[in-house]
Amino acid sequence: QVQLVESGGGSVQSGGSLRLSCVASAYTGSRYCLGWFRQAPGKEREEVAAIDRLGITTYADSVKGRFTISQDNAKNTLYLQMNSLKPEDTAMYYCAAIFWSGYYRSCRARSTDEYNYWGQGTQVTVSS
Repeated sequence: QVQLVESGGGSVQSGGSLRLSCVASAYTGSRYCLGWFRQAPGKEREEVAAIDRLGITTYADSVKGRFTISQDNAKNTLYLQMNSLKPEDTAMYYCAAIFWSGYYRSCRARSTDEYNYWGQGTQVTVSS
């Protein structure tokens, strides 16, 4: 069983920055997708960004150019650097993971339902 623990959320003003971190208790499988998701009140959970073991990334259009996903495999840690934050970025942010072995599949091709490990979430609030 893999446990994911997020940190780094908080309250900032519009235009500010935050960096989220997610530490995994273990990586299992030769391949993985690690993703950041967010859910605002009354809205569906949406994928923000994802990265695989090769370092290939994918981003939601709404955050391209402002958010950067990265990883430190030595520390089993996933990051999300968020710059130029907007009030519409306000949400609970979750990290999630899929681990598998075998054929490569891009994170872009993965649906939210395929992520089977989830953290508890960290709140990000952006005020105008």
